[in-house]
Amino acid sequence: MMAEESKEEQKPSVSFIEQFIIDDISDGKNNGRIHTRFPPEPNGYLHIGHAKAICLDFGMAQKYGGKCNLRFDDTNPVKEEVEYIDSIKEDIHWLGFDWEEREYYASDYFGKLFEFAVDLIKRSLAYVDDQPADVISAQKGTPSQPGQSSPFRNRPPAESLDLFYRMNEGEFAEGSRVLRARIDMSSPNMHMRDPIIYRIIKAPHHRTGENWKVYPMYDFAHGQSDYFEGITHSLCTLEFEVHRPLYDWLIDQLKTSDYRPRQIEFNRLNLTYTIMSKRKLLELVREGRVSGWDDPRMPTLCGLRRRGYTPESIRNFVDMIGYTKVEAINDVSLLEYAVREDLNKKAPRVFGVLDPLKVIITNYPAGKVEEMEILNNPEDESMGTRKVPFCNEIYIEKDDFMENPPHKYFRLAPGTEVRLKGAYIIKCESFRKNEMTGMIEEVFCTYDPATRSGGEASDRKVKGTLHWVSARHAVDAEVRLYDRLFDHEDPAGQKDEDYRKFLNPGSLKVLSGCMLEPSLRNAEPLDKFQFQRLGYFCVDYDSTPEQLVFNRTVSLKDTWAKIRK
Repeated sequence: MMAEESKEEQKPSVSFIEQFIIDDISDGKNNGRIHTRFPPEPNGYLHIGHAKAICLDFGMAQKYGGKCNLRFDDTNPVKEEVEYIDSIKEDIHWLGFDWEEREYYASDYFGKLFEFAVDLIKRSLAYVDDQPADVISAQKGTPSQPGQSSPFRNRPPAESLDLFYRMNEGEFAEGSRVLRARIDMSSPNMHMRDPIIYRIIKAPHHRTGENWKVYPMYDFAHGQSDYFEGITHSLCTLEFEVHRPLYDWLIDQLKTSDYRPRQIEFNRLNLTYTIMSKRKLLELVREGRVSGWDDPRMPTLCGLRRRGYTPESIRNFVDMIGYTKVEAINDVSLLEYAVREDLNKKAPRVFGVLDPLKVIITNYPAGKVEEMEILNNPEDESMGTRKVPFCNEIYIEKDDFMENPPHKYFRLAPGTEVRLKGAYIIKCESFRKNEMTGMIEEVFCTYDPATRSGGEASDRKVKGTLHWVSARHAVDAEVRLYDRLFDHEDPAGQKDEDYRKFLNPGSLKVLSGCMLEPSLRNAEPLDKFQFQRLGYFCVDYDSTPEQLVFNRTVSLKDTWAKIRK
């Protein structure tokens, strides 16, 4: 009995959404069929918040032998671009999911949606309203007060039908008329108070051209598209919970059988030090505050990819935070933890010196070069070893030498010894300063030839170990140190404050003259490495064989945790 209880305790928990799906399969609903969809608007690039929805929509279909459609909600031609469609498809594939042949568009159903609207008009369930948008909005009332009926609410169906056809023929100006569903102006749910379902837009559509002058609103197109495609579970974020009665009402008017899609809502992904509004992200791009949608400081998937994040790290992060009905702001350090954990297992360790200080080993033969064999990743020895050249002149970090060190300083200082990672123990004998600036320019050391790593005497202990690069073989590089774009935990949530006020002035530092080990000379864009003792880095798209460019993905530790304390 105790063994059985122990097994029960070890069963992995499932989200409430997954439990709904399990129950629906068990009850034989929709013949046990699972069919989801991911319905992005092609009006911007996807960000980390969309990754949560992607993992859920595609993940549930994948786990339970179902299907997931990719459907673009392209109902507003003014804001949509083919560039965004292409980027969305690239991001979904990068995350590890595929919609196979099931690529759809709301515009595929414009004809069906128009016919449905005509049917609603004929049944006195929709009418054309000639009032301007601000008047319609005012008439809707408040959550505690019923709305006022439009003077056009009882317009004869034939008249509304004639006007609707003429709206689509381009006879009327934008904003002069709309089509509204006729539901209940006294409903406690504001979305049920005769919502607008069609508006006039005189702009060419990227797929239908000039065919249409009226376009469906999201609430009208969304549920009906689900119905046309046979979707069983329409998974949405919590802001659509109040839209669900309208979703269901429209399905009730459309359905011809027992089948109906089921809308289920979950909490959005919010992160500290981050904004998720596509409108605000677009403002940052257009105002030149970032270099583009794929700027590595952006929360966009293409920006995270360029910074060096892996799809596995993002999927693991989504699994960690889970799906609930409670809105919350997740600490961005958890996302950074996820990428550290993933890269720790798979990123090769290499030597890179970002702020070089030359060390001359005076008793090492000037013309001699040795190749040190060093593990590529101690977490996975199957990744093998590499050869790193060593000679009498090397670079170390300036921070790794101090003329007058404090107590418990275990790096290089006059008279002290340190181990060079994978090589020898060296001892500082003297140093030279620049006469004009007083800055230390060279450090002179001796080495103990008996202490080569792997040798018989290599186990002699010293307290400090430094990374290094052979000066003769070093590869010059530019390194971009990216940090959080905002220096406030909730930049978008500050009342009466412009979110731009909280832009972090130190979110990007560009270092030139960095010295890297020669194995990195042929690194390709998006190749990822751990620069030992410094963090995880990724080759940028700007990188060339003549000028390597690396982006810092994340530091080795959460340095912001110390700042918050």
